Amino acid sequence: MLEAHQAGFSVHGRRLLTGVDFRLVPGECVALMGPNGAGKSTLLKLLSGELHPQPGEVVLNGRPMRTWTMRARARVRAVLPQHLDLAFPFTAFEVALLGRTPHHSGAPGRTDRERVRELLALLDVAHLAERPYTRLSGGERARVQLARVFAQIWDDCGPGGRYLLLDEPTAPLDIAHQLALMERLAEVAGRGIGVLMIVHDLNLAAAHCDRIALLRDGRLLHDGAPREVLTAERLRETFDVDAVIMPHPRHDRPWIAFHAHGPTAASTD
Repeated sequence: MLEAHQAGFSVHGRRLLTGVDFRLVPGECVALMGPNGAGKSTLLKLLSGELHPQPGEVVLNGRPMRTWTMRARARVRAVLPQHLDLAFPFTAFEVALLGRTPHHSGAPGRTDRERVRELLALLDVAHLAERPYTRLSGGERARVQLARVFAQIWDDCGPGGRYLLLDEPTAPLDIAHQLALMERLAEVAGRGIGVLMIVHDLNLAAAHCDRIALLRDGRLLHDGAPREVLTAERLRETFDVDAVIMPHPRHDRPWIAFHAHGPTAASTD
């Protein structure tokens, strides 16, 4: 598992996370949700090893994160941050191929290239393989970057779990590609990879994720199956919204309609 134990983090005396216990199990897809400033990206960075908890500890496959080399960590844990800038004149294929870097010590081999072509096709961007990355649209770039992180942890490298951490991966995508991405992430989880993503669409998370974790003010308030977590009371506690929870018309998941409540609600006068 990938675990945080009583993890905290502060910047310039401001507490961003406090006493968070969290675990990501291989094979499950988890949504990390909460209002702006809740600590979602900070927790993702702690779990990735980019930041170190103060206090607390992050444990990757039974070993403290701090004991892993960067290369060994990169073979079992891939991260897609919210913003990525790339000014080099790489093709889309070359950008996706960067995901194979932890798996070879020299030039990428035939297996690496075949894997990348497979994943570009899976994400519906194979036709862009030779196009300059800098000339792609935002949604196309997002899918190429997804192919890159998929390529990084697609193959089983031995005992222990693999994990994919994504910060708002649906934000640059249109509705059709958001739904397609959620299906692809289910396939990733089906390969025994733990998937954790920050996402803001409650209904998208409810329909596709095994668990939902709700954060507010740096604290983990609730963590469980969508039906357990997405209740009117818990959504009001987390987001300050009034919600109506209904059964989804097509599957056994909750479906949420909501509106702002309290001083932030729009006036109807």
